[in-house]
Amino acid sequence: MSTADQDQRGQAAHARDKSEVLEEKAAAGGSKTQPTPAEIITKQQAQAVDPIGEEPLDDAIICLARSIYWEANRKDNAEMEAIANVVMVCGVVKEGREQGVCQFSWWCDGRADDAREDEPYSHAKEIARKALNRQLKDPTEGAMYFHSRKVTPNWSSIYIRTAETGEHIFYKPADGKAK
Repeated sequence: MSTADQDQRGQAAHARDKSEVLEEKAAAGGSKTQPTPAEIITKQQAQAVDPIGEEPLDDAIICLARSIYWEANRKDNAEMEAIANVVMVCGVVKEGREQGVCQFSWWCDGRADDAREDEPYSHAKEIARKALNRQLKDPTEGAMYFHSRKVTPNWSSIYIRTAETGEHIFYKPADGKAK
């Protein structure tokens, strides 16, 4: 293995460790405080993680990047950032598979979850990095849920609509607490 390969693997492992810490903090209380300089994931580290989009969804940066990649249909930066702000904690991505009622359709659609396009996946990883580092503004106004404009889920009528993007509508509970 070349020195460059070893360096890239080291950066990827370090970024994974940092992303796990940042995701745990987000899950613990939705902290909006900025990460410490030691916790910040660099662009180079983020891009070293899962370079071709085939790794298992076992860590925060891969899970968040794939959620952004598949849910935003690899198109629009604003759409990708809005989705990143809502997804932040990847434990929810895998919820429901056992019951056949998934939170995210791409996770349970029976198709491979591997990224198919290098450039959009690289962009999704960069947005995931910024989201984990709390460097994105939240255009969803604190939304906790979203859906594609192509569907109207029965749950959407009980929440407050907070934002709309090209392909998605975002919501939050009236009391601001997840249901």
